[in-house]
Amino acid sequence: MGIDAERHPNEAACVRRCARERRSGDIHLDCAIAKIHSRNERERVHVETTIGAGLTNLQYAPLAEITGRSLHLAPPALNCAAPDTGNMEVLAQFGSDAQQKEWLEPLLDAEIRSSFAMTEPDVASSDATNIATSIVRDGDEYVVNGRKWWITGAMNPNARIFVVMGKTDPEASRHRQQSMILVPRDTPGVQIERGMHVMGYDDHEHGGHAQLSFTDVRVPAANLIGNEGDGFAIAQARLGPGRIHHCMRAIGVAERAVELMCARAEGRVAFGKPLAEQGVIRDWIAESRVRIEQLRLLVLKTAWLMDTVGNKGANTEIQAIKIATPAAVQWILDKAIQVHGAGGLSQDFPLANAYAGIRTLRFADGPDEVHKNALARNEIRRQATAREERNG
Repeated sequence: MGIDAERHPNEAACVRRCARERRSGDIHLDCAIAKIHSRNERERVHVETTIGAGLTNLQYAPLAEITGRSLHLAPPALNCAAPDTGNMEVLAQFGSDAQQKEWLEPLLDAEIRSSFAMTEPDVASSDATNIATSIVRDGDEYVVNGRKWWITGAMNPNARIFVVMGKTDPEASRHRQQSMILVPRDTPGVQIERGMHVMGYDDHEHGGHAQLSFTDVRVPAANLIGNEGDGFAIAQARLGPGRIHHCMRAIGVAERAVELMCARAEGRVAFGKPLAEQGVIRDWIAESRVRIEQLRLLVLKTAWLMDTVGNKGANTEIQAIKIATPAAVQWILDKAIQVHGAGGLSQDFPLANAYAGIRTLRFADGPDEVHKNALARNEIRRQATAREERNG
């Protein structure tokens, strides 16, 4: 089966095809384009996958929004929870046949969970080239040494496999030093040091966030994903879809917050009239609706572009939604908490926990400042090019 020319007009051919039998719809996987940079040339690798329900990003978006209304239950119930979705896509796009057989298939069947180990406590990990964990070849094995933290899902004993990012060649060019390797949880030398708390929440529902150490951890050389030096490019390919999935679910969080805010406003009386009749409360509700509709349209546009021109072609919009969505949803949650009074800060409502989770999205998959800097740089370049074309 070739790539659908209507959905992917710019992708006329596949260099590699996943020849797996279509599964029953456990996970969304789009037709992904990854750029892998070799030392001597830039190779473009097109991957068509027939794994999953065959949904495009645009088709998956409203479903992900619905799951965002119950983040602790719905995504894992549909086997579409982070970080598993991203790890499945990495294995589907870049994993060997053996890696897919051993790890991708049980992930798709929801038999196991996984974690993505990238962020480190000793370096500013928003710059992925700072990653210091070492991955050193020793005969038919690689030896992994390093520390990671904020590794989502790793406290869950069913997270059987870690996708670990580290450096295989510190002397290579800046974006060719990193590689990714599969490290089974039960490998000697892997230690779960502690669980991290997000504003006091341990996020135990999905396996928490762990600090890990890797001490002389030996795994077969066949566990390397792709080739040495491909890690940075694989990370970028993984994070693009991950960012839009987070934003899709965040809109669902915002919708639930508005529902709770309206119900509370109608049910509480202050200064002689219902909160719903207070001008400032109505302003918050109206503004919340406007922001949600704006976000949804931008996210859907981004999903459509990812389907039609690929992740690189949608890069500006991916950055834009990653900047706009967490900030807007955080604002909506703040107003919903305010309408609930002290109750909004308590465990009796999901708002405080949701606020903590959304706040982390302003760091996860890259902080706001990194995305704004890149977006502004690209916009300046685009405008300069447009001026040159106009001036002939």
